[in-house]
Amino acid sequence: MARADDENKVPADQIGSDDPEELAKFNALAESWWDPIGVFAPLHQMNRTRLGFIKDEACRHFGLNSTDMAPFDGLRVVDVGCGGGLLCEPMARLGATVIGLDAGERNIEIARSHRDKAGLEIDYRIGTAEMLAAQGERFDMVLNMEVVEHVGDVDVFLRACSELTRPNGLMFVSTINRTKKAFLMAIVGAEYLLRWVPRGTHDWQRFVRPAELRRALGKGGVDLTRLSGMIYDPVAADWRLKGGNLAVNYLGVGIKRSA
Repeated sequence: MARADDENKVPADQIGSDDPEELAKFNALAESWWDPIGVFAPLHQMNRTRLGFIKDEACRHFGLNSTDMAPFDGLRVVDVGCGGGLLCEPMARLGATVIGLDAGERNIEIARSHRDKAGLEIDYRIGTAEMLAAQGERFDMVLNMEVVEHVGDVDVFLRACSELTRPNGLMFVSTINRTKKAFLMAIVGAEYLLRWVPRGTHDWQRFVRPAELRRALGKGGVDLTRLSGMIYDPVAADWRLKGGNLAVNYLGVGIKRSA
């Protein structure tokens, strides 16, 4: 697969739904993406749970054998807001043809470096969902994991991501609900008390309620088919799915309408 390591940077006037302040925040933390006990430790711990959710839903939808070594062989996937590539690499190992997209230049540099050391074929690009959609790119699966709470315009962002999803393709979203419990746990607890992530990582006003997510995706022709809560188990130091408990972290999957 040809790599796009020579992709241009995102022009300042083409940021679209992305927020420059959020981009700067994560670029500043980019060196820590692959440190399992650093500031992105929660994402490392979360990866197995969200990957399991994606694998189960995709295999069911596309009629794939989940026991195969590479069940996603032949599927084209884009991870929007991929950061350092924490989800891109396991998706590639599952056989998918993967594009990792992020507007943060330093994030992509880190992702490319780690990819090369791992000997994987992943096409990392500096850019936005709007720019990729305008180029006519379409995918079997679009991943938006822990991204929508950081963009400047959720509706614009999800509309572009919906365009990237081919008819009958899947859109995966993982985010945080805008509830009092989420404020206490994701901000007061995680940022101020436990210091799992740097203070200011999240803004409660940007959290997205499931009804808002469903409405925004519906406008783009994507119908949510499943929502599941995701909770942290401090004893096991791991995340697990929790059915209808959507009060804080939750995952969702939707299908792009064929017409």
